[in-house]
Amino acid sequence: MTSPDHLFALLGAGALGAAVLPRVVARRPLSLPLVFLVCGVALQALPLPMPGIDPVSDRTWVEHVTEICVIVSLMGAGLALNRPFGRRRWQGTWRQLGVTMPLTIAAVGLLAWGLLDWPPAAALLLAAVLAPTDPVLASEVRVGAPTDSEHDEDEVRFTLTGEAGLNDGLAFPFVLAAVALAAAGGRPTGDGIARWALVDVLYKCAVGVSAGLAVGTLLGWLFFRAGWRAMRLSEHREGFVAVGATFLAYGVTELLHGYGFVAVFVAACRIRAAERAHGYHMVLHDFVEQVERLLTAALLFLLGVFVAQGGLASLTWQGAVVGLLLLVAVRPLTAWAAQFGTSAGPRERVVIALFGVRGIGSLFYLAHALGSAGFGVPAERLWAVVTFTVLASVVLHGVSATPVISRLDRLRTHRARAAGAGPEPGEDEVAGERL
Repeated sequence: MTSPDHLFALLGAGALGAAVLPRVVARRPLSLPLVFLVCGVALQALPLPMPGIDPVSDRTWVEHVTEICVIVSLMGAGLALNRPFGRRRWQGTWRQLGVTMPLTIAAVGLLAWGLLDWPPAAALLLAAVLAPTDPVLASEVRVGAPTDSEHDEDEVRFTLTGEAGLNDGLAFPFVLAAVALAAAGGRPTGDGIARWALVDVLYKCAVGVSAGLAVGTLLGWLFFRAGWRAMRLSEHREGFVAVGATFLAYGVTELLHGYGFVAVFVAACRIRAAERAHGYHMVLHDFVEQVERLLTAALLFLLGVFVAQGGLASLTWQGAVVGLLLLVAVRPLTAWAAQFGTSAGPRERVVIALFGVRGIGSLFYLAHALGSAGFGVPAERLWAVVTFTVLASVVLHGVSATPVISRLDRLRTHRARAAGAGPEPGEDEVAGERL
């Protein structure tokens, strides 16, 4: 059998596995990404002609494949959120973005500078790359399919999903700051800082939000209110339209030099708000979720192969410590502190703090940044630290997500029954309980 034949067989088996495995691992302390990661490691040990995977030499395709996976997942996250946008309604998410994310970047940057003895640009890059969270890799901690209720999302799932939807884009200014710092030889200038603040932060974020709102508003009208029935796409219930909306929002924003990640999530939320009770949202969400699952499974499988081929050979114990400290100390402490004063209860604050999943977004940002500048650290070492952190997150959060979230769901149901909601409380009543 030739190598292309093996590739077709693996693609077919992987696609079928992505369809079957979610039901097999449901309600078990496993996750789909963890299973595919292990499969990738195991398959490399078999006498099969596996392609060599090197994200340093193959940086371009790694960047673009992970880019597609991220924007598809952002569309799915935005379409799934039922809660209307608002300052108070989204308070938990704002705290994660405004408090947890900057503190995490500062702490990881200091750890990389102190423990790894990396130059400031490389330390900042590592911190920025590991800043975004990715609940796609632990589906138990994100909201489910869209419904017609605005109150059936518990605070944990909503906060983590909203956080991941926006911090994938808001990490970009910090990545670009690391690139600019590296280009300046590690010595920031006043002009460089001013340009970063005005262009990379203010302009590009504003364009991302504005373009997302514009595209989302246009598509919302087209889907649900267009006078010409042939143009009212909700009447035809074609799910692939969601991918078209994703690429349109992303492409237009990038052409305007804004943050496409921000625009995709904002556009998805705007489409969702155009007609909250319409069943077409379920069609769009289901299609995006299937594409997202295939892409995520393929990338995690390839990541497992990369690890089995020696992808962690450049990892030092200091690099492993930095990754583990992010997952078990930095993220939990900063996120827990940030949630004080929100509507989340004590147990919910702990769970929100613990589940800062790192994943595909980190791989994209690293590939993107390494194509823009040199950072005074071998690219293999950067890939080793980031890959190790993603692996540790997939294992740690993949194993713990189901039992922890299931425990919270049982407690909420018990509280709702005790509060007089009856033996079978509704989703709104259960989600409204604070733990």
